[in-house]
Amino acid sequence: MSIKERVFNIFPEERDIPRDIKIEKEIHQKEYVVNGEVYNWDGDTREVFSPIFVRSGSNLKQVKIGSYPLLSEKEAMEALNSAYSAYSNGRGDWALMPLKKRIRYIEEFKSRMQEKRDEIVKLLMWEIGKSFRESLKEFDRTIEYIDNTIKAVIELERSSSKFVIEENIIGRIKRSPLGVVLCMGPFNYPLNETFTTLIPALIMGNTVIFKPPKLGVLLHYPLLEIIKDTFPPGVVNTIYGEGQKVITPVISSGKIDVLAFIGSSRVADILKKQHPKPHRLRSVLGLEAKNPAIVLDDCDIFDAVDECVKGSLSFNGQRCTALKILFVHKNVVNDFVRLMSSNVETLNFGMPWEEDVFITPLPEPGKPLYLKELIDDAIKHGADIVNSNGGIYYKTFFYPAILYPVNNRMRIYYEEQFGPVVPIVPFDDIEDPLRYIMESSYGQQVSIFGRNIDKLARLIDILANQVCRININTMCQRGPDIFPFAGRKDSGEGTLSVSDALRVFSIRTIVAAKDNSLNKDIFRNIIKEHKSNFLASIDNKDSF
Repeated sequence: MSIKERVFNIFPEERDIPRDIKIEKEIHQKEYVVNGEVYNWDGDTREVFSPIFVRSGSNLKQVKIGSYPLLSEKEAMEALNSAYSAYSNGRGDWALMPLKKRIRYIEEFKSRMQEKRDEIVKLLMWEIGKSFRESLKEFDRTIEYIDNTIKAVIELERSSSKFVIEENIIGRIKRSPLGVVLCMGPFNYPLNETFTTLIPALIMGNTVIFKPPKLGVLLHYPLLEIIKDTFPPGVVNTIYGEGQKVITPVISSGKIDVLAFIGSSRVADILKKQHPKPHRLRSVLGLEAKNPAIVLDDCDIFDAVDECVKGSLSFNGQRCTALKILFVHKNVVNDFVRLMSSNVETLNFGMPWEEDVFITPLPEPGKPLYLKELIDDAIKHGADIVNSNGGIYYKTFFYPAILYPVNNRMRIYYEEQFGPVVPIVPFDDIEDPLRYIMESSYGQQVSIFGRNIDKLARLIDILANQVCRININTMCQRGPDIFPFAGRKDSGEGTLSVSDALRVFSIRTIVAAKDNSLNKDIFRNIIKEHKSNFLASIDNKDSF
């Protein structure tokens, strides 16, 4: 069967779906968590459809997974007031609690969460079309992130355990929480990237409201009872629904202290403007990117092609860190295009549960038509689809398309496609890709492929002032999570990593006094007698 025939027969019949993969019963979520209670919603709901269709003879039916609640402003404000009261201007139990005790809550949550691994992984596959292997990886990476966050906060606490004495002033500098955090994650990593903000926010003593993305909602459903059972009332609250109804009033109240949002800069700008005191709102934003690759003429072309295929097409190119445009030197561009086209033809495509599948259906409604628009525009302005069958689509499935030669008259040159379309731009003057990066609205990452150390060193020095991560002979990516993850310009605000996130969701605070025997005794006795959680060190040492 040809690739084209396989695309038009990609969706399975019911009997072809493994029994352990099937969702036997639709999930109609009515519940949400506010103030330590699970409430039932009897209002409007939104149906959730999988990007997967099931074939019955000549008919196709899109799989309905279930539905989730569309809460009103009333429920959203109840969630906000719950988090606000639990924080209580920093006087709430969670904010004042010893770090060791907060860690125990987080560890209990993690332990209970691991019991839901199979259920959440299955929902990742069905809701957003993520492959079984990548869904497992997302879950396990989230658990690992929680473990690493706990290790990092203990290390941070120990590093601040020593009293500082300067200019006859003695003080202990530690970190304290900021207040109420609104967490909003993206659809492409709805579990992991939500938790990369939620967990550090909690462990530093903040209270949280979190809203799942529009796609990837139901996979959080198995965690609601665990949230209710694990955390004190008001510490973690969930809201669902339309942004204008549930997010606008929450932010407009002025009671949100931190906005942790991963999505588009357009939406982020709208949200920030809704806060009545924007200078008081700390923002942690992971936004869009148009990460380029620069392929030099002295590169290892086989390695460069392999990395660019993975970098541009992993999870269908639906990663903010994906390579979104490839600048390839004219001396090697013909070989590069030929090798990349043949490499793409070897990629497995199909249903998320199929072994070693690489390309899967797209969850965003209307996405194939948008990608087709970008391709048609590129062809109109001189590009060709250079790989066989590139750009053919059926329902929610879109076969990868490589476009060459791409130029600055095309939409794909500027727009973040967030899908399996790979634009290749030939160049012979290195200033061309450098100018593109400098003039771009985005500044997250870049990949450079080459071997000449003089060329690489020069590019590193120039690009270090343009993007936040320079990848040498490897694709753009977020991990490992101990590395800082940030973006310049419209690509982000704030830095996330295991340790950076702890700092983002807290602020340095100092208790100081004149350096004399009286004050040292006061500090020593407060710590020895466990009178202050803030002054206490995790090992309960005064460390003068």
